[in-house]
Amino acid sequence: MTNPTPSYPYATHLNEFFGPLEVVDVPALETACKDRWYNQTLCKVNDSVIRLGIVQGEYHWHKHDHDDEFFYVVEGRFLIDLEPAADGVTPGRVVELMPRQGFVVPKGVVHRTRAPERSVILMIETAAIVPTGS
Repeated sequence: MTNPTPSYPYATHLNEFFGPLEVVDVPALETACKDRWYNQTLCKVNDSVIRLGIVQGEYHWHKHDHDDEFFYVVEGRFLIDLEPAADGVTPGRVVELMPRQGFVVPKGVVHRTRAPERSVILMIETAAIVPTGS
């Protein structure tokens, strides 16, 4: 599967923006964001991280070989395209998430995320995950 390069860069920040006992101020980060595809690690909770995504457009097809990925929509509309099954018979699926809805993409599943409009999402995944895929 080809991974076309978007006409804008992915702004991915893996540093933990907030530490323990700090208020996590998502609206301030959202207001300051000028990128079309922004991913910021907010904080670490045990062996997982909470990431903020402020996105518009589409990400490339990818998978995570060892980690599940959870998406939760705060505002906007977020689509997750799932690749057709290897059997060649089972079609791919598009999952549409609206505000206050979430979805888990299991490890090993090839997927692509899209946001037809500027959307704010939270992602929960292990701290070891590579956001761009395996």
